[in-house]
Amino acid sequence: MLRELPVSELMTTDVLTFSPGDNVQDAMRALLRRDVDGAPVVDGGAVVGMLSTSDLIVEEARVHLPTVITLLGAYLELPSSKKRFDADMEKALGSTVGEVMTTGARSIGPDATVEEAATIMHEEVVDRIVVVDDSGSLVGIIARGDIVREIVREFDSVDGE
Repeated sequence: MLRELPVSELMTTDVLTFSPGDNVQDAMRALLRRDVDGAPVVDGGAVVGMLSTSDLIVEEARVHLPTVITLLGAYLELPSSKKRFDADMEKALGSTVGEVMTTGARSIGPDATVEEAATIMHEEVVDRIVVVDDSGSLVGIIARGDIVREIVREFDSVDGE
């Protein structure tokens, strides 16, 4: 049954990775060549973040100015709006993967089940999870697409019986 299947059975082991010092434009090209929309960023063997196409789109997007409201004649800048503006500006100006990546990456062990991975993806709203061994070294990546492909394969095999 798919739920109990270890992620090691579905994960991709030929993982595209970047280092924090890699050029952003080169990273975009590599993602396009591999037809993936995200990859782990590794520094000294440890996964330090994820680079996704959404991180790269910020570079090209119009940065939204902070929201300002007027209250009793005073202009107040909403703190969450200012924080987003500052983060967008940092990404828009970044030229290395380390400057635009999302820091930290959710990880899971190769023996974790597909159900555990799917639950993490749903609850934490992530599209992919890095798979690491006991020493924290990258051994693979499991994405939503890997799980969906297996679900379809199982449906097709049941329908074909």
